[in-house]
Order: sequence, then C-alpha cells, then structure tokens
Amino acid sequence: MTHWFHRNPLKATAPVSFNFYGVASTPAASKICSDLRSTRMRLLELFTDSTCNSEMMKNASDAYFSLLLGFINSLDGGTQDNKLRYIQNFKWTDTLQGNVPSAQQDAVFELISMGFNLGLWYSKYASRLAGKEDITEPEAKEVHKSLKVAAGIFSHLKESHIPKLISPVEKGRDLESRVIDAYIIQCQAEAQEVTIARAIELKHNPGLIAALAYETANYYQRVDHTLSSLDPIYITKWRSYTQLKMCFYMAYAFCYHGQTLLSSDKCGEAIRSLQEAEKFYGKAEALCKEYGQSKGPGTTAKPSGHLFFRKLGAQVKNTLEKCQRENGFIYFQKVPPEAPELELKANYGLVQPVPFEFPAIGSQWTPEVQAGFDLTKRPKDDGAKPKKEEEVKPMKEPDIKPQKDSGCQIS
Repeated sequence: MTHWFHRNPLKATAPVSFNFYGVASTPAASKICSDLRSTRMRLLELFTDSTCNSEMMKNASDAYFSLLLGFINSLDGGTQDNKLRYIQNFKWTDTLQGNVPSAQQDAVFELISMGFNLGLWYSKYASRLAGKEDITEPEAKEVHKSLKVAAGIFSHLKESHIPKLISPVEKGRDLESRVIDAYIIQCQAEAQEVTIARAIELKHNPGLIAALAYETANYYQRVDHTLSSLDPIYITKWRSYTQLKMCFYMAYAFCYHGQTLLSSDKCGEAIRSLQEAEKFYGKAEALCKEYGQSKGPGTTAKPSGHLFFRKLGAQVKNTLEKCQRENGFIYFQKVPPEAPELELKANYGLVQPVPFEFPAIGSQWTPEVQAGFDLTKRPKDDGAKPKKEEEVKPMKEPDIKPQKDSGCQIS
C-alpha cells in the first residue's frame, strides 16, 4: 500500500480494582464490580493486541462502557448526577507528555480517557492495515472506515463529554481542544489520502484528484496550525509529519493541476504548475529527513524511503519533462513567472467523521442493583489527602513499523 501514518503512543492508566469493600453490600453489586474489573482489563489488553480486529474491539469496548455508564448516567434517564460517579479515582497519562498521570475521582474522566484510547486504537489499526504488503480491497476499505470512526470518536468526546468534567482540562494535554482537534482533523486528512489513492488507481479526472489533494494539504496545514501554539518539546515530531504531508499533497495538487492545464492546451502554465510541484516535493523531502531526526513521542520511520513518497517524485519529474517536450515541439508557450493560484474545490470524496455513540447502560444495572451500593459505608479518609502522582508504566504496543512496500495500491 502507498501510505504511511505518524502515530503517538496510547494513553496508559493505573490499575483499577473496583474493590468497594462495605460499599458494594449485595452479591449483585459485587458482581458489577467484578465485571467492571475484568472487562476493563480485557479492553486494555486488546489495545495492544496486534491480532485484534474491529469486531473484537467493539464487543470489548461495549462490554466495559455499558457497565461504566451505570456509574455515570441516571437509570431513569434523568439529568441528576449518579451517586456512584465520584466513588473511584482514575489515573491516565497523556499521549504527548510522558508517564506522569492526571488523576480525577470521576467516572466521566475514565469514560473520556478510555474513549480517547479507543479512538487512538482505530487510527493505529488503520495504520497497521495500511502497512501490510498485500492489502486486499476489503482491508483498504477498512482503513478508510477506521479513520473516519476514529475522527467520530474524538469529535463525540469533545462535543458531548469533555464539557461535563468537573475539573478543568489541563492545557496542552490530550483533552484540551487544540490537541483533540488535531487528532480529529488528522484522521480526516488520512482518510482522504485513501480516497486520493483510489481516485488515482481508477484514473479519475486529474482535476478531481488535484482538488482532493489540495483539500488534504489544507487539512494538514490546519493540524499544524492547531499544534503550533503547544509546547515544542512535545509536538516537534508531530508537526514535522503534518508539514511534510502538507507539502507532499501540495506537490500532488500542482502535479495533477498541471495535467489538467496540459489537456486544455495551456502548456506554459502546466510547466509552471509542475515546477511548483517539484518545489513542494523538495520541501517534503527535506521535512522527511527532519522527521526522521526529530525526538519526541511518535513512531520511528524514514518516510522518504517509502514507495508512496518515491512514486510521486518520479511522477512529477516525468510529467514535467513531458510538458517541456510538448512545449518545445508543439505549443511554444511562455512559462509564467508566477505559479498558478490553486482555487480548487472538491465536490466529491471529502471525508466526514462517522457519528459515534457510547452503548446503552448494561441490562445488569437495575434500581435494586444500584441500591446495593451503600455510600455511607465509604472510609471517611477516602481521597482526603491526595498523594503525589507517580509514573504510570507506558502501554507495551505492538511493533507497527512499516513493512517493505510491495508497490500495491489501494483498491
């Protein structure tokens, strides 16, 4: 396949026992706690299991979230806070800022943090599929869908759940709008890369391909702008990725725009467009080296060696040479000093996030089961003295370094 995607680490979390001794006063309440513990552990295991697919992930995440929501939502559908929402402390690290966690005694914080990892998993699953040597058409479609699902999850968390947190969101961390917006837009941009590859393989109109590439470059520019105000220590590598992808797709846009101009007998303008494509490709090549040398969170790779990158370089070179030959033999047109303005708008193929909703509260939750949690039995010093936060071990993620590219394109 012709794609390579940058990925930040998963969020890590401290173990949660859900041992509410005395509080869970009935066998049914104790069973809920036991199921919460086991489904949470299972979900965390699947996040780093390279054999996990989207069906397995949905089943495991629904199993945990349907139980956890019994600590958050009112069983009668009302808006009043659930009495169990603040019973358990949760600790989660950040995808950018290392292993020192944030902690909140709030089940909504757990829902959002685990949901965030779910979005990350779908994006990593797409990246892992895209790195296969012999990707099938159903797998290619799964890459496209998974990226849209990830964008939908991040959007849902931002719009519907992060505003419900009692504690303010920490600046520069995952749940802050700048960071979560960057994840949303990046997933959309990467899904559009898949659309572009499909359009190229099916030999769609060069004007459509140029417009899609231009829109995708603008997406990456938006991600870079969103990240630009964050601490450079944490986002230098990520920004190198967004900048190189922006330049890469600007090169694509000018390359295919040049083909459109040539087909309209505007050979001089086509040459100038291809020269601009060559310039952006050169910038992308320099940024590839910068990415490879950058330190910070994220995958380790040398994108300039990937087939998706090398193929564009050859295409720009060959198309420019063709235009120059045609101009010398047929058109004899002057090459404009200024690059053409790209006022391209794609009418087809633009990616929107797949709407996401958490599952309904599990059928195990009944008013009788909830009544089995007696909060008057909580230890009086519970949470009274917050302890200094200790580091949480990072998740051991599978090796998803890109495999050797066979040259297969997405279909």
